Amino acid sequence: MKMDSRKMRSEIESRLNSGNRTFSYDREKDQLRIENNENGKGITVSLSGIVAKWHTEKEKAIDEVVYYIEEGLNAMGNTIQLSDHEKKIFPVIRSTSFPAEAEEGVSFVMDDHTAETRIYYAYDLGNTYRLIDERLMEKEGWNKERIKEIALFNARSLSVGLKEDQVAGNIFYFLNTNDGYDASRILNKNFLNEMQSKIEGTMAVAVPHQDVLIIADVRNDAGYDVLAQMTMGFFANGHVPITALSFLYENGVLEPIFILGKNKR
Repeated sequence: MKMDSRKMRSEIESRLNSGNRTFSYDREKDQLRIENNENGKGITVSLSGIVAKWHTEKEKAIDEVVYYIEEGLNAMGNTIQLSDHEKKIFPVIRSTSFPAEAEEGVSFVMDDHTAETRIYYAYDLGNTYRLIDERLMEKEGWNKERIKEIALFNARSLSVGLKEDQVAGNIFYFLNTNDGYDASRILNKNFLNEMQSKIEGTMAVAVPHQDVLIIADVRNDAGYDVLAQMTMGFFANGHVPITALSFLYENGVLEPIFILGKNKR
């Protein structure tokens, strides 16, 4: 079977057509928009990217995009209240190329993190979450510092169970709970400092996508190559890619590193 944008559009529309949604297609950008008729809010997806993923993952690629559209539309329909729901507020890591505004042109609440990453703040809805924007923050009379303080406190309460693997004399630790906040553990300084105290070589950290955190105990040059390959592999296959770069961690500071061949820069 050959897949193209026209077939992909038809497949997605047939799976999402619940009667209360409107579909519109932008031929020039090859994008499909799905809107909820009740509130006019919607999600726009790039069909070319999904088609490319279909060629390697087949039906899984369609299943995933349909799931995330469904969850996203459901989240938009939920009434969010920050006050008295502080335990539902968490930080999420995104690439610096991630949109800074919601579709209505309202800025998300966010903070700088590294040259490659940015911190957004989310309200947990169970199976998904909604990014907090300035309109919601101001409606409740909150400020960014309050959201940040609560989110980082909640991030420290997240579990930090690790799986360990040894490759070419280097040790790699993986955190992958699939709770939506695996990459957010990179903001738990106490956890990172505790890991640093155990590491014998150089500590490196990676957040290739939302659902994984990699910590490496790099003990030889081969370790950098292995880390680069791991990170790129996770980055290419993640639902919400963040960055294919890794970071050195020292004295509480994350510094991006560029790895070429057997050399690190």
